[in-house]
Amino acid sequence: MRTIGLDDIDDLALGATLLGTGGGGDAHIAKLMVRQAIVDHGPIRIMEPAELPPDGLVVTAAVIGAPTVILEKIPSGREFINSAKATAQYLGKDPVAIMPIEVGGMNTLIPLAIAGELGLPVIDADSMRRAFPQIEMTVFTLHGIKATPMSVADEKGNLCIFESTTNQVAEDLARGAVIRLGMANAISCYPMTVDQVHRYGIQGSMSYCTDLGKHLAAVQRGEAGAYDRFLEFAGARKLFTGKLVDLDRRTTSGFARGTVVLEDLKDPHRHARIEIQNEYLIAYVDDVPLVSAPDLISLLDHETARPILTESLRYGQRLDLIGMPCAPEWHQPGMLDIVGPRAFGYDIEYTPFRGGQA
Repeated sequence: MRTIGLDDIDDLALGATLLGTGGGGDAHIAKLMVRQAIVDHGPIRIMEPAELPPDGLVVTAAVIGAPTVILEKIPSGREFINSAKATAQYLGKDPVAIMPIEVGGMNTLIPLAIAGELGLPVIDADSMRRAFPQIEMTVFTLHGIKATPMSVADEKGNLCIFESTTNQVAEDLARGAVIRLGMANAISCYPMTVDQVHRYGIQGSMSYCTDLGKHLAAVQRGEAGAYDRFLEFAGARKLFTGKLVDLDRRTTSGFARGTVVLEDLKDPHRHARIEIQNEYLIAYVDDVPLVSAPDLISLLDHETARPILTESLRYGQRLDLIGMPCAPEWHQPGMLDIVGPRAFGYDIEYTPFRGGQA
């Protein structure tokens, strides 16, 4: 067991923002929630599955909706507690731990705040080791773990619980509820046992996220050799550096969708194009796809190395396009059916991303 205290939040949040691949929501509000939970209740415990009873119930807590709406619709915090409690009550069990459904953006930090409020540990695992826009897009789906019973709650006290036949249907039901409830809500899904988390989850996600944030923070401080160490730790590669010259961004059907185009800083005839659905999904350089989901795409400010969220994109920004490989747990039968390029409607072949020098 280890603990997350006030001194750990910034590194964790920075790693989470990077793993959010442009989505996952702005971590600032969630950071404030975690800070208050630690001030009120003390450091938050991070535990391995082996430290918890195998048959104990694990519930998740997350925000669902369009990141562009989350910027303006500030959560109260109670909706996440209500959602997690409702799922546990529906199952008739008390949870032994909270788990982040994704290690990316707000959804890395919100479980910490809720765990602090409920006096529970956070299990050091997740289902993506990045952010994805749809509920069925988890390694748990690959193993037949159901996303339901699932609860969705808003800040006004409205709450609904779903059962579904498939995780894809669970996504449809949740997305319909979110559209009706204001496009940014709390969700608790994939309730399961500690043993299931141990067997089928991506282990060490919270620890990895914190370590990644430490490496990126060193880059931001300008430490000698930090950029190369960061790329090596993440298995990442810088693919392009350019100026943002075109941006199409819209909120539709419960998602933030769009396309961003970068022009090479030295050669105006070279361009990079990134497709968006809440997160950065596919990156093309000179019309050649170089990296696609489930591998990770991030845009970093060229001067400060700050990860840029999709809702923070602005004309004229100088950005570095970074590619990173997905967690190895994704590479199993069925992966491309739920998180490959064609799962998002792009008719390209998936090629596993390789890090190292270009």
